[in-house]
Amino acid sequence: MKNTIRVGAIAAVSALALAACASAPEEEATSSATADAPAAAEPVDFKACMVSDSGGFDDQSFNQSGFEGLTRAEAELGIEIATAESATEADFAPNIEAQVAAGCDLIITVGFLLSQATVDAALANPDVHFAIIDDLADNDFDGEIDAPNIKPITFETDEASFLAGYAASSATGTGTLSTFGGMNIPSVTIFMSGFLAGANYYNDTNSADVKVLGWDGTDGQFTGDFSDQTKGKNVTEEFLSQGADVVMPVAGPVGLGAASAVQSAGDAWLIGVDSDWTLTTDYADIIFTSVLKNIGNSVFDTISETIDAGFSTEPYVGTLENEGVGVADFAEGTVDDAVLTELETIKAGIIDGSISVDLS
Repeated sequence: MKNTIRVGAIAAVSALALAACASAPEEEATSSATADAPAAAEPVDFKACMVSDSGGFDDQSFNQSGFEGLTRAEAELGIEIATAESATEADFAPNIEAQVAAGCDLIITVGFLLSQATVDAALANPDVHFAIIDDLADNDFDGEIDAPNIKPITFETDEASFLAGYAASSATGTGTLSTFGGMNIPSVTIFMSGFLAGANYYNDTNSADVKVLGWDGTDGQFTGDFSDQTKGKNVTEEFLSQGADVVMPVAGPVGLGAASAVQSAGDAWLIGVDSDWTLTTDYADIIFTSVLKNIGNSVFDTISETIDAGFSTEPYVGTLENEGVGVADFAEGTVDDAVLTELETIKAGIIDGSISVDLS
């Protein structure tokens, strides 16, 4: 499969670069633009805080997306914000406690790795409200939130990755796809299961035989962490040697190593996760699509709802229906019009329940 440059995206970036290099407008034009700009939000007596996992806020993935939602809330809602960036897991508890001491009205922690530290802090500070991204705060797996002051923010990413799996199956030139994860945990394997289910659905409805390497529904390939890009590169090179021409890493920054391997191969595609990798990475030319977890929207909505209606532990669940998850545009020339039409029908079927994304 020959990679196709996204001409539109590159042109847009070039236009932005030219605009940045252009000479400053006349003073009169600047005054007019300022007059037309939206007025700053009226200050609100509310402080929202965020603690990253060890990937940091520039991870080009879910930490960064969460931070963007926080800063959007600051700009549009007029709130005060504070952040604490974690370098290692040892930073989680101290960073959360620092936000408690700072008088935050809502402390948002980013990712399942902070689950136990968040629960511990919530139990120790019952008057402070917490939310956690990508985790149910149910570390004893009894189906209940482990503290009465935590709001889970979760995403049905299998719905979106089902669409990506179907589309990739239609576009593969070798009949082999692949996926791998950072760790074998539910928030990772939900992507992989949806991807496999989408490929299976394509096979069933098109009498095809597309294979998916790296995940069989119960076991698969994992690097063991979310930081070592060399591991991602090595795993991907092995997949490519087995004939895979589409790779979906679900491993945070480890996926950048996978992207490097795909780019070097020159005849394969990569599927990003969490954010649109054509915008957040330097690998736009090899991105087939991205399975989007609209974390920024979920953070903004959670803060806004807490301000307007008060804190609730009712989980936020991102779905195709509420646009909490989705897929980014496909690389130009990879998915034909007939398949795009099929994907719209499949999306509608997932939303109305007539198509299951579960592995049978």
